[in-house]
Amino acid sequence: MKIGRAAALLAASAWLLLLGACKASPPGRWETGFFSAAKHRLLVGGKSERNPLSASPESIAQGREAFSYYCVVCHGLDGQNTGVPFAGKMSPPVPSLASARVQSYTDGQLKWIIENGIWPSGMPASRGILSDEEVWSIVLYIRHLPPAGSLGEPAVYSGDACPPSSETPQSRSR
Repeated sequence: MKIGRAAALLAASAWLLLLGACKASPPGRWETGFFSAAKHRLLVGGKSERNPLSASPESIAQGREAFSYYCVVCHGLDGQNTGVPFAGKMSPPVPSLASARVQSYTDGQLKWIIENGIWPSGMPASRGILSDEEVWSIVLYIRHLPPAGSLGEPAVYSGDACPPSSETPQSRSR
């Protein structure tokens, strides 16, 4: 009987260790620094590409509109994860687009990231979904984000009505 309990205890311990090993945990300081440097220097292209759009109130507003259709679910309306319940729980966490780490990318690198995504993070590619002009305008919006929390949370998480317009940028171009 004692052997049976010991075997059951051993099996339960092994099971808990196995479950603990599968648990995703936030990346550590070294891991974050290493992958951030690798992305900036090696993995993310477009470093020398320049934004053809100037930062006018109109182009920033266009960027905010395109951002609200494609980016808001993960980054919040303000680009700083306001109201996004899972942003800090992903591994790696969804970064605030106002962070020094994100803002240190060149405009061309931000465009490259939006178009190609970042693997193995949850950042999807938008190539074939967004036009060049929409991507460049989103880059301008990322450079001119409003204060954190100033736009509230996305309607998809608050249970409020749909966004103000059911028209998407793609439906306007058809």
